[in-house]
Amino acid sequence: MRILFFVSDTHWSGRARAFALAARGLAARGHEVHIACDEECPVQDRLVKEALSVVPMTPNGNAAGDTLQLRRALTERGVDVVFVHSDAEHFSAGSALRLRGGAGGVIRRIPPFALAAGGTGGRITSRLAPSGVLFSTEADLGAATGLRGRLQPVVAPVGLDPATHDGVSKATEITGARPDARLIVCVYDGGDRRGVMAAMRTLALLAPRHPELHLAVIGAPHLDELRMHGAALGINPMMTLLGARDDDLAVLRAADVGWVAADGDAAAFAALDFMAMRIPVIAARGPLTEHYIADGIAGLLLPPADPASTAAVVAAFLARRDQHGPMGNAGRARLQREFPFDAMIDGYERAALAAAGQRAQTVS
Repeated sequence: MRILFFVSDTHWSGRARAFALAARGLAARGHEVHIACDEECPVQDRLVKEALSVVPMTPNGNAAGDTLQLRRALTERGVDVVFVHSDAEHFSAGSALRLRGGAGGVIRRIPPFALAAGGTGGRITSRLAPSGVLFSTEADLGAATGLRGRLQPVVAPVGLDPATHDGVSKATEITGARPDARLIVCVYDGGDRRGVMAAMRTLALLAPRHPELHLAVIGAPHLDELRMHGAALGINPMMTLLGARDDDLAVLRAADVGWVAADGDAAAFAALDFMAMRIPVIAARGPLTEHYIADGIAGLLLPPADPASTAAVVAAFLARRDQHGPMGNAGRARLQREFPFDAMIDGYERAALAAAGQRAQTVS
């Protein structure tokens, strides 16, 4: 089967990582897999480094240009199925398939706990090309409304192979932490700032009694605003803003404790990365974090509270050092048991097989 993943993000994101992992897993099963993305952007750079087949697209900023470039890629490579994330990607991919003619389908993937009603692009695309929806959790499938598709929906749970993390070395030197520091690595995707601000305020409140703490924030491409907040809180000497990096796993490996302050795929992968590396995790309590992190077993889920209460809870958690090793081991075991990589690839493969060979309906 010939499969194309379409990534319109121009920076490395959780969505781009999800498709990169799926592409690698499907290629290992013998499928011909390509990823279309803008040329000369961080996404292409990362995919090339990971030895994945890239279809470079000229940035044009409009759906018509994307549609024509996708049509050429679909025709030249005889693509059977296109995977997308956004409404705009769905519309461009469906239009490209319609223009090309022949069999093929579009699968729109919904990141974990990121449900949204289908928009205009999704409704029109369902008529332009056979379409289906790929959910990341059974809960999302059960709660879905407004997402239309001719094909039966499929669940592909986010998963990782922890063996891929075992050879990752610590990148302690780039975190800015002293050798004797206790390092908290916070994963932030640049979206909702409440999670990362909670981590920063917690550090500010704990700093007088815990000068050994150091916070490294990684993931988002632009962090200047956080630097200003850090200056106002007086914690910049105890905090390093690393931004988006290719060696992100090496930074996570250096952590004594992980803190998840992201959403969607970025949050899911951050939790699973820490669990794969046997690092206990802190995160605000919510449907997504409750799904991936076992509270009190693999880490700590923070209830809604004022900054002082949050700091007190985190301080108590950090003080229980003897429990961190067992928590890390429990997280690793949970990842292997509940979120295996093969289950994710099984879902993508089922969705692709259902879409391949389908033909568009006549548009009246």
